[in-house]
Amino acid sequence: MVETYSKDSNPNMRRPIVKEQVLDFMRQRQKPLTGSLKDLEDFALRENIPIIPKETVAYFRLLLASLQPQSILEVGTAIGFSALLMAEAAPEAQITTIERNPEMIALAKENFQRLDQRQQIELLEGEALDLLANLSGSYDFAFMDSAKSKYIVFLPQILKQLKKGGLVLIDDVFQGGDIARPAEEIKRGQRAIYRGLHRLFDACLDHPDLTASLLPLGDGLLMLRKDKETVNFEDLT
Repeated sequence: MVETYSKDSNPNMRRPIVKEQVLDFMRQRQKPLTGSLKDLEDFALRENIPIIPKETVAYFRLLLASLQPQSILEVGTAIGFSALLMAEAAPEAQITTIERNPEMIALAKENFQRLDQRQQIELLEGEALDLLANLSGSYDFAFMDSAKSKYIVFLPQILKQLKKGGLVLIDDVFQGGDIARPAEEIKRGQRAIYRGLHRLFDACLDHPDLTASLLPLGDGLLMLRKDKETVNFEDLT
C-alpha cells in the first residue's frame, strides 16, 4: 500500500475541466497504453498516485514522437510513469528526472531497473531547486509535474538550462477550474497553490521572450517555448 497519496489529496486535480462526455470520449477512443506502461498506469490508479491522464498521454506520445528531443529534464518523477513514457516516445533521448519523496524514489528506481531497457533515464534525488542549480547539461524539452506552488520558483532555473527553441510543459495548472475563480472563494488549504499559479501565469503568458499556450488536457497544461537565448528572469519572480 502506497502511503504518500490518498483519495483526498489535492481533490482539485481530480475534477475534469472539460465536459465529462468529451473527457470519456477522449479517454475511450484514443490509443490505449499496453504492456508495462499500462501496468504502471493501473498501479497508479489503484494507489491514488497522480500521473498524467490518458488524454495527456496521447498528446505526449504525438508531441515527443514529432520533436524527438535529445535531452529531457523532468521535475517530479513519482513512480517514473511519465519518464518511461517519454523514453518510449523519444528513444534517442537522455532523460534527467528529479524527485524528493523517498517512497516515490524507491518505486521509481524499481520501475527504471525493470523497464528502462535502453538506460535512458537518470534519477536525481533531493530538492529540485538545489539540484537544478547544479545541473551542467542543456535540454531540448522539460516537463514539470511537482509542487504546483513552486512552479514559478523552479522555472527560471529550468529556462536557464533549456536551449533556445526548447519547450517546457507544466502540468495541473487549472486546479480543477479554481484558477478562474476569485481568490476569496478558494479554500484556505489551496491558496498557496492558487497564488503560485497566478504568479506563473502573470510571469509567462505575455512574456516577450516566451511563446505560451494553455491546453485543456488533464487538469491543464501550460506550454512554453523559449524564443531567445536568454530570458529576462526579472520578470519571472
